Amino acid sequence: MKRILQISAITTLLAASAFAIGQPAGYTGPSAKPAAASATPGYKGPSSVPLTTAKELLDKGKDDQHARLQGKLLSHKGGDDYEFADQSGKITVEIEPEHFPAGVSIDQNTVVELSGEFDKETFGDSSFEVKQIKVVGK
Repeated sequence: MKRILQISAITTLLAASAFAIGQPAGYTGPSAKPAAASATPGYKGPSSVPLTTAKELLDKGKDDQHARLQGKLLSHKGGDDYEFADQSGKITVEIEPEHFPAGVSIDQNTVVELSGEFDKETFGDSSFEVKQIKVVGK
């Protein structure tokens, strides 16, 4: 009986993995793996958090500072990490698959606005944790 339960659990996990892999959405640029879309609606109105640049955030940003960046996701670095660039420079951004807009493909040519929190590291590379993505243009 225990063996049947183990086989059943493994079969369920494999079926769920196959379903997740087949979901097209999210970032589709270089090195991209499709991200699962989320049907969860979010706030779409204006923000009082000022637009900043990657360079300004890296040079003067404080840990857990809320910020907005506007630019392009240049490439998928693996896992939840992407390389983001604006007119001032580049920064690593962390984007969980559910934060990509549902039904929208984003590639290296798509201009996006990212809202989230700066993760300042004393040692190592600082990054930006994305909580919301808005497509600004192609």
